[in-house]
Amino acid sequence: MPLQDLQSQIIACERCPRLREHCQTVARVKRRAYREETYWGRPVPGFGDPNARLLIIGLAPGAHGANRTGRVFTGDRSGDFLYQALYNAGFANQPTSTHKDDGLQLINAWITCPVHCAPPGNKPLPEEIRACQPYLEQELKLLKQIQVIMVLGRIALDTYLSIRGERKSAFPFAHGAVFEGTPSLICSFHPSQQNTQTGRLTQAMLTEVFQEARARLR
Repeated sequence: MPLQDLQSQIIACERCPRLREHCQTVARVKRRAYREETYWGRPVPGFGDPNARLLIIGLAPGAHGANRTGRVFTGDRSGDFLYQALYNAGFANQPTSTHKDDGLQLINAWITCPVHCAPPGNKPLPEEIRACQPYLEQELKLLKQIQVIMVLGRIALDTYLSIRGERKSAFPFAHGAVFEGTPSLICSFHPSQQNTQTGRLTQAMLTEVFQEARARLR
């Protein structure tokens, strides 16, 4: 299955009624700052370089970010924080991402999520994560050059370990934790405002883990 076919399947997905209803409601009601825009309102697929050696796994689209723009980590503060770090480490051609056609290109990197619909309160249910997991499994099979996996947050880590059939206790989550293997696995705090506005995750910290990922590419 080509990556484009997988992306089309994700966009058309209706597996989780709660998530689909939430995304459509947000797209209809909108946030005041974006009331003149047409929201995407559908599942958001992964994107990037098909020959990527780095795979970045986030959490889910933002209600007024990717659910609005149609591209993961685009149009919200989490994305601003992430793409600045990717640019700093040489994985993106520009440090910002405001809309789907803004010229952003990922270099040797692919970004995806365990859940492709924006969940209420940014908290997908366990059954929703399980329903979406096969899409991530397919991406892992199709992205044949991956040498490093970067997980942004514990849900990303747990989902990846479930796919690999690994014991979670053998991979304790910590920012900057590195686990050797094929591919290598690196953990980072998610660039959510809960982490960035409190100083739990700084721009320097996030740039550093991506520089570590860069150093591990062969």
